[in-house]
Amino acid sequence: MEWKEEDPGLPIKFGPCSNAEYDPVPLSPVLTETIRRAREECERNARRVGMDRRKFLLSMCGAATTLFVLNACTREASRKPVGGRYSVTPEATVDPDVAREQLGGEEFVFDIQGHLLEYDLNPATRGQSYFGQVFPQQNCGEEDPRACFSIEHFLELMFLRSDTTMLVLSALPIAPEGSPLSMEVMEETRRVSEALCRDDRVLLHAQALPNVGELKANLTAMEEMVADHDIVGWKTFTNYPDLYAHNGDAWRFDDADPNLAQVGEAFIDKAIEVGVPIICAHKGLSRGSPYATPDDFGKAAKKHPRAKFVAYHSGFEATTMEVPYSEATASVGINRLIHSMKRNGIGPNENIYAELGSTWWYVMRSPDQAAHVLGKLLRYVGEDNVVWGTDCLFYGSPQDQIMAMRSFEITEEYQERFGYPKLTKEIKNKILGINGARLYGVEPVTDKCEFTRRELEELRLSLPGKNETLGPRTTSEARAFVDHHEGWPG
Repeated sequence: MEWKEEDPGLPIKFGPCSNAEYDPVPLSPVLTETIRRAREECERNARRVGMDRRKFLLSMCGAATTLFVLNACTREASRKPVGGRYSVTPEATVDPDVAREQLGGEEFVFDIQGHLLEYDLNPATRGQSYFGQVFPQQNCGEEDPRACFSIEHFLELMFLRSDTTMLVLSALPIAPEGSPLSMEVMEETRRVSEALCRDDRVLLHAQALPNVGELKANLTAMEEMVADHDIVGWKTFTNYPDLYAHNGDAWRFDDADPNLAQVGEAFIDKAIEVGVPIICAHKGLSRGSPYATPDDFGKAAKKHPRAKFVAYHSGFEATTMEVPYSEATASVGINRLIHSMKRNGIGPNENIYAELGSTWWYVMRSPDQAAHVLGKLLRYVGEDNVVWGTDCLFYGSPQDQIMAMRSFEITEEYQERFGYPKLTKEIKNKILGINGARLYGVEPVTDKCEFTRRELEELRLSLPGKNETLGPRTTSEARAFVDHHEGWPG
C-alpha cells in the first residue's frame, strides 16, 4: 500500500477522541491555540534543522516542540500557577540528542490495557455491519476496512510504533459470543506475538460477567477458563449491561445494594479459589451509569486481602474536573476511589491498584489536571500501585503518551500544598512498567522484537502512517458506536 501523505499530524495527539466509553470533548481554546502554534513551530524548526516536515513531525524534536508549546499556551491561559509541566527545553526542539535525552528512554514499558478488533475477512461478508465501523481507524487504507483493527495493525502500533515491550490484552464491555476481541482472538494474538518475538510479551485477561446468566454456570465457566487458557487476571464491568440498557442490571463487588445481583462475593471467592486473584474492573468513564463507581472497591479489598483489585481508568470521569482530594470533594472522579480506600482503612501500596488507560491520554493535554491525577494516585494509592495502561489502539500508537509521562513533572508548589510526591525517574519507571510486572508476577521483557531502540526510532520515520488517534472523534461517532451493538456484536 503506497503512502503519499506529507502531513502525519502533530506527534502529540490532542484529539478530540475517545475510547467510546465517553463522548469526545471538543478542543478547548488552549488546545486549539496549542495545535495552531505547534504546527507553526514545527514548520519553522524543520527548516532550521534541514529536515522535511513529515520526518520532523515524526521525530522526537517534533514531540518536544509540541510539548514545549503546550507548556507555553497553558501558562499564558491560566490565571494561577499551573501545577504540572513538561520538562522540555528549547534545545530539545531542534537537537535530536537533547530531545532523546528528555523524551526517550530504555526503561521497561508494560501496557496492561490493550484492545484490538479481529474479524473474519470473508469477502462475502464485506459491507455487513461490524463493531468498529464508526471508528476513524476504518479509513486506514486497507481494501477491507475491517482489517484496520487487526492483530497485525495492533502489534505494529504497540511494538513498532512505541517503546512498549510487554502488554496485556484486556476484554471490552461486549458479549463474548462472536466478539472481535474474544478469548480465541486473544489467544491468536499471543501466538502471533510469540512467533514474531520468540517470547511471552503478550498476556491475557479473561472476561467475566457474573451477573449475566446463572451465577453457578458463570463460576463453573471461570474454572474452565483457567483450565483451558493461561490467563493472568479477570476483566469485568460492574456496570454491564446497564451501561447500554439503563435497566439497573448491574452489580457491586461488596454486594452492598440488595436491589442488584448478589454476585460480587461469589465472584471474588472463585477468582481466589482458581488461583487467579487479580481482578480488573472498569471504574469511571460511566456514561451516566451509576454502577461504574469505584465506591465498592474499598470494602471488597478489605474483606479479601488475598485478592488484588485494579481500578481501570482509576475512577476518572471525562465530564468532571479533577481537583485535590478532600472530604468535600470525595464524590468527584478519582476521589471516589481514594475515599473508598480511606473509609475502609486501605492505605497506599496495599491491594488496590489504579490503572491509567484513557485517563492519562485525557489529562496529559491539561498539565494542571494531570498533576492532580498523578499526585493523588501516588499519594493515596501508592507509588507501587499506579500501573500503566493506554487503552490503545483507540488512541493510536501510545508513544506520545509514553513520551509525555517521561517528561512530566509536578511543580514544587503542588508538592508542598497537596503533599504530592516529586515525579522522579524511579517513580516514572515504576508506573511505566515495574509496578505492572510486580502485580502480575512476571519477569519484564525489555527487548524489542528484532530491533534496537535507535533502529526502531529510525524505522518509525519511514513506516507508512500518521500520528493519529483511532477511536471516535465526535459525540455522534461515540454514540453510534454504543448504539450500534449495545454491547452485542451484530
